[in-house]
Amino acid sequence: MLLRAAVVVALVLVSGCASLPTGYERSESHALQDTGSTRLGQARQELLKAHPGETGCRPLSDGVDALVARIVLAEVADRSLDVQYYIWRNDLTGRHMTSALVRAADRGVRVRLLLDDLGTNADDDSLLALDAHPHIEVRLFNPVASRSLKGLGALADFSRVNRRMHNKTFTADNQRAILGGRNIGDEYFAAGGDLAFSDLDVLMLGPTVAEVSASFDRYWNAPLSIPVAALVGRRADLAGAEERRRQLEALIETERDSPYVADARARIDQALAPDDSGLFWGQAHLLYDDPDKVNRAPEDTEGHLLPQFEALELQPRKHLLIVSPYFVPGDAGVAWLRGLVGQGVQVIILTNSLAASDVSAVHAGYKRYREALVEAGVRLYELRPDAVAGGLRKGFKGGLSGSRASLHAKTFIFDRRAVFIGSLNLDPRSVELNTEIGVVCQSVPLAEAMQDAIERHIDQDAWRIELAVDAHGSSHLVWVETGPDGVRRLKEEPQVSAWRKFGVWFLGLLPIESQL
Repeated sequence: MLLRAAVVVALVLVSGCASLPTGYERSESHALQDTGSTRLGQARQELLKAHPGETGCRPLSDGVDALVARIVLAEVADRSLDVQYYIWRNDLTGRHMTSALVRAADRGVRVRLLLDDLGTNADDDSLLALDAHPHIEVRLFNPVASRSLKGLGALADFSRVNRRMHNKTFTADNQRAILGGRNIGDEYFAAGGDLAFSDLDVLMLGPTVAEVSASFDRYWNAPLSIPVAALVGRRADLAGAEERRRQLEALIETERDSPYVADARARIDQALAPDDSGLFWGQAHLLYDDPDKVNRAPEDTEGHLLPQFEALELQPRKHLLIVSPYFVPGDAGVAWLRGLVGQGVQVIILTNSLAASDVSAVHAGYKRYREALVEAGVRLYELRPDAVAGGLRKGFKGGLSGSRASLHAKTFIFDRRAVFIGSLNLDPRSVELNTEIGVVCQSVPLAEAMQDAIERHIDQDAWRIELAVDAHGSSHLVWVETGPDGVRRLKEEPQVSAWRKFGVWFLGLLPIESQL
């Protein structure tokens, strides 16, 4: 055991000696501006004339539709695709998205792919193979310096690599953009598996798209966005890159007749002509963290996203609805919410239950504030793992029996008049450590439609948390469950084992809240 420990320590020290490359060839690039003559540019002209100065926002709550929207944009793009993600999995949806980017590049479309190195944890050879395409460039944000001992390298340089790029954006021809909560992976697009995320994106056209492009440029040209070839120290072998492409195409062919792919392909065929129905028009404001946030102390709020809400004067007067899968408000957050309730604001919060959560450590951080939130008058709900009804989960009906529902959407609705959709969780990691992005759409019809959809099903899809007083005068939490047979009040966290409860209790003892 001592020998093994010594080996691990030695490897960590060796990994810690690795450093990021310097002096490599690097070109700065920016979003293309002359894209009005593209198919997407021409398609939006009449719409923008009818809504001068406004942005059209179309929420994407259905998982398959969210994937189709991205693939359609890749298929109809004529000049450029700018793509930025925290996670990109090598699964069914990840392979199809990669193939869509390659097909676009084959047509001469410039593809810039910016991935978070630690979140994606992609195989370097696969990224090099993509980067070998003459029209594709791949960069990794804040990467681990040691590529052969990546895990140990991350551990040795923890203070730096602990700061991640959590942004998710997809922009075509500087004319359409998608941003929101979804990474690229099957669980985000209702493609099966043990986990089915209830998630939300927004498809936009109008002046805010240029702001998304500008934010992408800031990250793309940031010093910590390093070309994969410079990071690895070599370029892909062209023969090997071509072989990987053949393997990708072969895998996609084997999936061609799966029910999910058949459904998605039918929707793509219907949507190849850009579909601008379902747009809600209004003023939109892009909010995002400065990429240099990861170089500053967590308590330094310069360039942070959250303070940018203040400039928009969105302080709620009557209603505030918060959907946040990872919710650790801290004492200051609880005090703010208590103050809103005291001013007569109805505050509704929907987050994950322990049974639905995919991150036990975050639940351990959240649960210590749960009773205080309820005492403050907040209407607190926790998503059930068997939720299948409406609201944010309408895209998961059918084909996912046996999948555990988990909330992943991040959205806030202010007074039924403005909606924030983005990547920001209300927890210390999103607020202080990682970088995030989102958009505030000021549209009463959109806000009302979204709030009504959530409230219509929230009692069936989630447990409401209340305080009950027992015969001895002691208060305790109860989970109110509404079902076909009426209402039940449960005294223990539902649908979780004693072992998992113990694990969460133990995690709650650790001083890790700043990392959650």
